[in-house]
Amino acid sequence: MFYVYILYSEQADRYYVGQTYNLDTRLKSHLSGISGYTSMTDDWQLVYSEEFATRNEAIKRENEIKRKKSRKYIEWLIQKKV
Repeated sequence: MFYVYILYSEQADRYYVGQTYNLDTRLKSHLSGISGYTSMTDDWQLVYSEEFATRNEAIKRENEIKRKKSRKYIEWLIQKKV
């Protein structure tokens, strides 16, 4: 399985959108400061995820979300999932 995920940092008041094959390991790397963009804070929380059968599908969806460049869209996705 592959995942598209959205993290939120309250300190930075920002969202981060990514894709991975191992959600737990990827979240740990974000929290440990290994990942560049997310190293600015250490309070990232997983707020949304979707599963895909292939990496290509996950990358396509990640890019779709990022292309919208919309905080409102990301917040709508999160609310819709709850």
